[in-house]
Amino acid sequence: MEKQMSVSVSPHIRGTMTTSRIMRLVILALLPTAIFGIFNFGVRALYHMIVCIVTCVLTEFTYEAFADRPITVGDFSAVVTGLLMALSFPVGAPLWLGVVGGVFAILVVKMFFGGIGQNVVNPALAGRCFLLISFTKHMTNFACDAYTGATPLEALKLGEETDPLSLILGTTGGCIGETSTIAILAGAVLLLALGIINIRIPVSCFLAFFGILILGRGSGFDEIHMVRELCSGGLMLAFWFMATDYTTSPLTKWGQIIYGVFIGGLAALFRLYGSASEGVSYAILLANLLTPIIEKITVPRAFGRRH
Repeated sequence: MEKQMSVSVSPHIRGTMTTSRIMRLVILALLPTAIFGIFNFGVRALYHMIVCIVTCVLTEFTYEAFADRPITVGDFSAVVTGLLMALSFPVGAPLWLGVVGGVFAILVVKMFFGGIGQNVVNPALAGRCFLLISFTKHMTNFACDAYTGATPLEALKLGEETDPLSLILGTTGGCIGETSTIAILAGAVLLLALGIINIRIPVSCFLAFFGILILGRGSGFDEIHMVRELCSGGLMLAFWFMATDYTTSPLTKWGQIIYGVFIGGLAALFRLYGSASEGVSYAILLANLLTPIIEKITVPRAFGRRH
């Protein structure tokens, strides 16, 4: 054949930015959150990050080496998966959880489906939810040397008041990367400024979350309470860094809005009526599964008319 065609998976969109550069910028955007997590919880938070990242990278490398496939660890996607997963761990969790979660996230969720660009759901979130279901005791134990007592999200569930300033700054208990709203927003602003993510998905998530929460509580709009809801738990990290994952989110503009509304609304319903303190991870995973359907119904109509 004179011409050979190259077959690849969607999306078939060419851009000036390589995958590895995008992933490096995402890592850079996550650094404020990661550094604050180490400052807030101590060096054990760093140990979790190292274990998760090394496990994810080694799992991807080992699978590709034995399967005789091109080695893709240089695209840094496994590093992003490991870092995001570590940021969603309680600091007191056993370090071996990072090994179990990392292997599941990369091997089962990513590589068994064909590698980067072909996974159906977000690997980091899937790894976290797998650990939550399998090792609930370890993944919901937030007691540590720095903080004791209920986390801000647990306090909200119990109807207790929390200090909004502490929530914004991040000087509270919880998962390693979910406490500091300022650090998360700093990374989000960087991603927006560089054009790595667009504003549609996060804004849709937040608007739907607030709308359902206000209607569900039936007590009107309370600014202080909304700040507490917004800055408690993993909502900020999930909406800015996990819901916007390229592979598992829609490409169409209206699809992204519908996708974000679904995530925000479901996250609010989980908070209002769910037995667990946080349900945003499950909301995003369910939305990931619906992405192909959302894209199908929101494909822009072609120019012209049908006769």
